Amino acid sequence: MYPGLSKEDIMSVSSEPAAEEGQWSYDFSDPDGPQMGTVAVPGGPVVSLAEDPIVIIADHFELGIPLPDELKEPVDILVVVDRFLNGFAERKFLVIDVPGQGIRIGGFPTKKDLPEGAEILGRVIFVQIPWLPCMKMTKSGFMEEDELF
Repeated sequence: MYPGLSKEDIMSVSSEPAAEEGQWSYDFSDPDGPQMGTVAVPGGPVVSLAEDPIVIIADHFELGIPLPDELKEPVDILVVVDRFLNGFAERKFLVIDVPGQGIRIGGFPTKKDLPEGAEILGRVIFVQIPWLPCMKMTKSGFMEEDELF
């Protein structure tokens, strides 16, 4: 869970090849190995073309993702990271290891804005926010759009 991850946590997770397009992928955990967990995310080229994807579960407050004000507790956000993309890119969110501070997820306008000595561990390629009841639309006045009419 981010925050609180170490570089070792991020690098120890194995990624599986994507399923053939239009097919399912199955994971049968190794009963003798570490139980790291499996997460299903919507398919599509962004995720299926990732070379070395992993998922980080992050707190929405820590990532600065605005959600409805009535949410007082952190919401778990799925952050898909491609560890293969470990070079700098402008206007992209990166997972970095900062000496003395640990893992950070953030975007940086230029390479010189990276913290001193930071190592790029991957690039965020997809973020999934769960749908919560407080996100329900208010009545629009149009019967076709309103759930309760």
